[in-house]
Amino acid sequence: MLAASRVSALTPQVARFQAVRVAGQRQAALTAVRRRANVSVRSIQSVAQTDRDTITRLLYSIGTKREVERHLRIFSSSSHPSQPAKFAVIKVGGAVLDQIDELALSLSFLYRVGLYPVVLHGAGPQLNGIIESEGVIPDYIDGIRVTDAKTLQIARRVFLEQNLKLVGALEQLGTRARPITSGVFTADYLDKEKYKLVGNITRVDKRPIEAAIRAGALPILTSLAETPDGQILNVNADIAAGELAKELEPMKIVFLNEKGGMFHGVTGEKLDVINLDEEYEQLMKEPWVKYGTKLKLREFKELLDHLPRSSSVAVISADHLQRELFTDSGAGTLIRRGYRLFKHNSIESVGADRFRQVIHDRDPEVQSGVSSVTSVLSSLQKTPYTIYGDEPLDAVAIVTHPEGEVPIMTKLLASRSGVLNNVIDNVFNAIKKDHRKLFWTAKVDDDNRSWHFERADGSFTRAGKSLFWYGVQDVAEVQRIVKDFEAKGRLERAYLPVGPSAPPQQPFPGATRSYSTLARRQIPSGSRGYATAVTPQPTSTEPKRLALIGARGYTGQALATLLSGHPYIDLTHVSSRQLAGYPLQGYTKSSITHSNLSVEDVERMEKDGEIDAWVMALPNGVCKPFVDAIDRGAKVRSSSEPSVIVDLSADYRFESGWKYGLPELYGRDGIRKSKRISNPGCYATSTQLLIAPLLKYVKHASGPTVFGISGYSGAGTVTGTSDAEGRPTTVPKVTPESLAGGFRPYSLTDHIHEREAGRHLSSLLADPTNPIKVAFIPSVAPWFSGIISTLSVPLSEKVTARDVKGLYEEKYSGEKLIHVQAGVPGLSDIENKHGWTVGGFQVHSEGDRAVVVGGLDNLLKGAATQCLQNLNLTLGYDEYDGIPI
Repeated sequence: MLAASRVSALTPQVARFQAVRVAGQRQAALTAVRRRANVSVRSIQSVAQTDRDTITRLLYSIGTKREVERHLRIFSSSSHPSQPAKFAVIKVGGAVLDQIDELALSLSFLYRVGLYPVVLHGAGPQLNGIIESEGVIPDYIDGIRVTDAKTLQIARRVFLEQNLKLVGALEQLGTRARPITSGVFTADYLDKEKYKLVGNITRVDKRPIEAAIRAGALPILTSLAETPDGQILNVNADIAAGELAKELEPMKIVFLNEKGGMFHGVTGEKLDVINLDEEYEQLMKEPWVKYGTKLKLREFKELLDHLPRSSSVAVISADHLQRELFTDSGAGTLIRRGYRLFKHNSIESVGADRFRQVIHDRDPEVQSGVSSVTSVLSSLQKTPYTIYGDEPLDAVAIVTHPEGEVPIMTKLLASRSGVLNNVIDNVFNAIKKDHRKLFWTAKVDDDNRSWHFERADGSFTRAGKSLFWYGVQDVAEVQRIVKDFEAKGRLERAYLPVGPSAPPQQPFPGATRSYSTLARRQIPSGSRGYATAVTPQPTSTEPKRLALIGARGYTGQALATLLSGHPYIDLTHVSSRQLAGYPLQGYTKSSITHSNLSVEDVERMEKDGEIDAWVMALPNGVCKPFVDAIDRGAKVRSSSEPSVIVDLSADYRFESGWKYGLPELYGRDGIRKSKRISNPGCYATSTQLLIAPLLKYVKHASGPTVFGISGYSGAGTVTGTSDAEGRPTTVPKVTPESLAGGFRPYSLTDHIHEREAGRHLSSLLADPTNPIKVAFIPSVAPWFSGIISTLSVPLSEKVTARDVKGLYEEKYSGEKLIHVQAGVPGLSDIENKHGWTVGGFQVHSEGDRAVVVGGLDNLLKGAATQCLQNLNLTLGYDEYDGIPI
């Protein structure tokens, strides 16, 4: 019911102990890998196969499993094949390079869990040492190094040495890294007469960086720049990191230094969080904020003013990088823009439409259909309440407080940005300032369950629902408050320790209901009390092996990247005729080399039970021989039940023996029971999701028309020229240059998605014998991925735009991968997203024609994400395992 995050309850002593313990484990892992490096390449690959799970388990020792997995999920979803550098920019100070082993190990940890930070390093101390040894005194003006020709010559050598040193340390750990010492920054002279060969960056070329990440390597940059005519210029590394971040817009910008944070100039205490919007002006007036501290704060504010509010800066030491990134409490200093908080006593003061949208988009009970936006708003009219939040509504809380009664926080709703940037804790702390006592509820499957326990003085859990409170220590007072809640109906009865939660059992002699203000107290069997409950186990946690046939294209690449984050499915075989013998890129759970599996190989592997699931990512008309081979092998398979096949082509979308895998429309049970699943087409998915809610209003004589525009990745790929290592490259069939800035319609009639959408939508009709006919016109556009589909449908009866929007909200209520909004979806709403977005509901002035716009990423919900939904369902996992939501 309540969604929340952040700030660990660990004491400083416990936190330090855990950090030391993890550092020890990491050093042991480093030693082990180094020993194996002297044995054989095969031993390194063996270590690599278990790296991700091992690293993730180590992370659990510095934070709770839920918070680690939540941060992993958020960071993993930040990047996409078209924009792979969205996770983090890490600036490494020159002094940190002297701790090369710890630095390399921290970066290798990120690589092993599938995260690719962009690393930029300085080399100031090293440069000063060499310059001074050669008889040159370093010269600074306004804190900027004056760089003459001799200094620049030495700087180039030092930067290259330090860059290769870091790359070498990473490679020793089995982490691929690519040195990038030029070609990224273009600059003009900052002031040639004053500073000489010092640059002011005018352009950042991210292509070398993205190419490194797509090749599975960490990009390691220096801060040297070049003028348009080729003159190399020196640039301050902090400034270069800032310009790089402005271009890439990552979620995190990390400055690694030896101090591990920023510190109060009087008390000497480390500053945990700085909210610039609230604190910047006051901080700059503080007498202890001067010189370097004032300059850093000014630079951080200028940087974050250019970035989305979801971006934040962290100042941290290398050995505490994991704790900063993967725990709610952090370890260094977090700097973010933030927002000033508000509290209002009416919905109108917040903005009625904005508030309704927050309830609609985030309230789990509304999404699941248990409640509605109207009922939530109506309940607020019955009692005094206060709404707490921040200006963009990244975190919103509702507290009801009738005169003379204990307040209840009835809603706590946060966006991903609100969780990641700790806005939710700011809101909660504002509530604590106003209310000395507070009760609230949450379900045991809440993703942020640990957050509630860390902030509560006591709790009670029963039948999957928990009641929390703070400010009450006396058991008798808790009992009195609970009875008052029951009598006045202020909380749902299921959350209260009143009445039997199950058929009565024989009580212990003299047993009474126990109340405890200890949040984690264990209660003897047979006695009901306040305690935590065990969270429900996933449907299945049994590891499964998957083979991918046809991995050269964009969809295969996207699926491999998704599978890197799946907790239970291991990609064990990848087949591609063109890439046979080359390592798979983008998959980090283990090292895999492309093979070229024949039909005979596939039949033998199925017979021997080597594979639990097959994914066919082949062109239309190609996969039948492989499916037939699996069928033959399955007949004589003795070690386990036959494997699952998910086909991404159109070959089996019209076969009665195959289950059509669009869970949101045609049900989950059939997919769970099926071994043969046809994955819907990208356009067909969006088309059917658009039409389905309006089916009963469609005028059959005319039928709906859908006009779709897709990014050029949807047109497929061809094999390009080989790269410098001889590896065949993948290039789009349709290039953006060939489109000359416009879009190109194609297959104007009889497109296969017309038949596909019409066939399956007809199964939803009251009379399937009178099928619906769909008209579909596709076009290709010069962006990489993302489909925008516009539906125009003649109506059999008059409706309003509000009615139409309501039909979609009702149809897709509770669907985690479907978002209904008021406005027309744009490319930013769908590109790199794992779901489908619909909006722009309009009805012609005569009320006889509706127009609706929907969109999805053709590589994700249109292909790879939907494939993973189907795999999860048929293999017995939670439908959304491995899918960033």
